[in-house]
Parts: sequence; structure tokens; C-alpha cells
Amino acid sequence: MTSLQLTDTVGALVRDYPSLAALFETAEIDYCCGGRQTLAEACAQRGIDAQTFLKELEAAIETAPEPAIADLSLTALVDHIETVHHAYLQRELPRLEAQAEKVAAVHGSRDARLQQLHATVVALAAELKPHLQKEEQVLFPRLRQLEKSYDRAVDVLIPAAIDCMQREHEETGVALSQLRRLSDGFTPPEWACNTYRVLLAGLLSLEKDLHQHIHKENNLLFPKAIALLEAKRLACAS
Repeated sequence: MTSLQLTDTVGALVRDYPSLAALFETAEIDYCCGGRQTLAEACAQRGIDAQTFLKELEAAIETAPEPAIADLSLTALVDHIETVHHAYLQRELPRLEAQAEKVAAVHGSRDARLQQLHATVVALAAELKPHLQKEEQVLFPRLRQLEKSYDRAVDVLIPAAIDCMQREHEETGVALSQLRRLSDGFTPPEWACNTYRVLLAGLLSLEKDLHQHIHKENNLLFPKAIALLEAKRLACAS
């Protein structure tokens, strides 16, 4: 059986064993923005028995084949993030905004939190749209070029761009926490109409996709880019 340690960070665990993401989602442990926490710290924060959870993680690794996302080249990983996660957001955000507006208009008098939920969805979409543009138009082209050649004038800007993206990821994490809180963990009340239920299901899917999306950038793409950048700098200096 695979041996994990309580001192392993949750981000590294999902990086090395992507199938563990589902267990972390169920336990409401943040492995993307909070990926630097050790497993012991994350369990303590959630009030979970760390040794029991560790055994569950090890058992899950034994039964689930792991996709080779971590082994992708820098360019291939960028392409994957764009075609899978950016495309998902561009497709789903307008739909979720419209549904949240409708549910707030119809049921807002019954539950005032629905107005806040709608406002949070709109604010999140407004933050994510320019974020995706900055990645696709500024950072990602530089990362693709970095894999081909080293240009000091361009590559010196990469760490600052990565820092900016990570700060914005933190803001996204806060918004996701607000959505979960305002919706009682995306659980519809008994009186919820079909549109309300579809909205909450969509927001739950959004949360899961953004967790994966941010994890792949924070814990896979960005460290890979910094490592390649440092290697090329050293090679250029020697």
C-alpha cells in the first residue's frame, strides 16, 4: 500500500494522486488555495481524525488509476487548462449568472440570502473574466515561449505574473466559500423549484471545477514554470 505522511501538504498529495481530490472535496479541505497546509493541519482545522483520514486516502490511491497530468510538458499543461477549465468557465458562468438572477427574483422575498448569492455569482464572474484573459493573453503565451527559448527581457516578468494570478486565486477561494455558506453547502430547501435546484447543482460543479483548476495552476503549472525558468537562467549564465 502507498505510504503517505501527515506532514505531506494537501496540494502535493492531489498533485501526485489526483483521485484524492474527491475525498478532499467531501471533507471540505481546500487543496488549491490552501494547498500548502500539511495533512495534519488541514484535518485539525476541519476537526477530522487525521490517522483515519490518512488510511482512507491510502486506500483510495490503491483503487484508482492516476492520470498523468503532472507529467505533461509546460505547454501541454497550459493547453489542458485552457481547453478544459477555461472553456468550462466561459460556458457556465453566463448560465449561472442568469439562473441566480431568476432564483433571486422569484424566491428572494422568502430567503434574503438569495440576493447575496446572486450578487456573489455576478462578482465572481466579473473577477474571473479578466483573470482568464490575463492568463490567456499574457502569462500563458510567455510560458509556451519559455519552453522553446529563453529571453531574459520577457522571462523576468513571469514570476510577477504568477504572483498576481495566485493572489487572484485567493480572492476566488473567498468567493467560493461565500457561495457555499449562503447556500447551506449547495443544499436546496424542500420548497426549492427546479431552477433553484439546478442552480445549486451548477454552483457545486463550479466549485469542484475551480478547485481542480486552481490546484493545477498553483501546485503543478506555476512550480513547473518557475523550475524551468531557473534552469534556463542557470544554463544561460554558465
